[in-house]
Amino acid sequence: MTEKKTIQPDAVLVGMAERGSDLPALERSLDELARLLDTAGSRVFARVTQIKDAPEPRTLIGAGKVKEIRELCEKNEIKLVVFDGELSPAQIRNLEDDLGGDVDVIDRSMLILDIFALHAVSGEGKLQVELAQLRYTAPRLVGHGTEMSRLGGGIGTRGPGESKLETDRRHMKERISSLERQLEELEENRAVMRAARDRSGMLKVALVGYTNAGKSTLLNRLTDAGVLAENKLFATLDPTTRRLDLPSGETVLLTDTVGFIRKLPHHLVKAFRSTLDEAKYADILLIVCDATDPELPEHLDVTHETLASLGASDKPTLTVFNHCDELPECPDTGFVAEGDRIFVSALTGAGIDLLLAKLDEVAASLRRPCRFLFPYTASGKVDLLYRASAVRSVDYLPEGIAVTASVDRKTEGELASFIVKGDAS
Repeated sequence: MTEKKTIQPDAVLVGMAERGSDLPALERSLDELARLLDTAGSRVFARVTQIKDAPEPRTLIGAGKVKEIRELCEKNEIKLVVFDGELSPAQIRNLEDDLGGDVDVIDRSMLILDIFALHAVSGEGKLQVELAQLRYTAPRLVGHGTEMSRLGGGIGTRGPGESKLETDRRHMKERISSLERQLEELEENRAVMRAARDRSGMLKVALVGYTNAGKSTLLNRLTDAGVLAENKLFATLDPTTRRLDLPSGETVLLTDTVGFIRKLPHHLVKAFRSTLDEAKYADILLIVCDATDPELPEHLDVTHETLASLGASDKPTLTVFNHCDELPECPDTGFVAEGDRIFVSALTGAGIDLLLAKLDEVAASLRRPCRFLFPYTASGKVDLLYRASAVRSVDYLPEGIAVTASVDRKTEGELASFIVKGDAS
């Protein structure tokens, strides 16, 4: 017999729904949980579901199901059980006690945190993941005592902060405070960078949407950014910004952002607030969705709900339906736009010209033509217009420099005293 290689453990997925609820929704959620597990480097051995009148306070599921899972784990040497939902610290302890052996129990949020730990690349990203892990998992480790050393590795336990998780609660609190201070400093730096982008006068466009919808692939297609684009959930954590030239000649800043998902852990949202705020500070949003996903309506709902929670739901928006080359009813010759909906394939490039044209229209709608007259003593203001707007004409007159430009509201306000009343066209 060959020795079984266990780089990552197989896992049992567990889902519970109350009687009378949407059972297909439970199966879809478990399907997504399986994809999360695959992204984390493991695989599903079995699924266990239960329909109950109400959740069991002690273990969420009934005692009979717990016994069934224990026998399944013992017989097949399964060391990991993942619940689709959030477990309380007491429920995790009770389940691990009841399952016996060295079976680890984690919930959906802990699995997502693990994936973020895998994909954190930048210093800020690693700090954000560690902070989220500490805030979420520290109370769930109470009662393990010396068994806290189990965090040495494995699904739901790894990450930049795992060595700190082996210390006592006082040290955890000190570490959390330290991380918060470091992230505050990084947020100040990010604010400085945002201010510099504002001064550039270029419109900011953010790619947002459900995880694995193709945002990074679209960024690469539009800007040759060369960022990682994988067919896995949460492949992108750190925002990437590139310049994008529109057909009119205007240049905008295009930013790829972290994907959204249902039941996104609260602590993760809080820790990644500065990163997620890229959507809040954008001028235009491109909501990217997978046109082939059967859960597309729900994914769009999650996206809109997340944007609303970030205070970014009032932005000019284009919805980009990606992967349309995989739909038989949307051949390469049939890529169209319907209002603020555009159908494209980021992989093949079909529909990209249409997307750029629509984005150009939205960008133009955020600016309006103005005619300025600057006295020669204020000629430096012309340089400001070149940096912050699209200059259409410059005339040197006896009374000063006349400039016609398409400007945003910010620039228009700053230079309001130099605006010549009347038609700027």
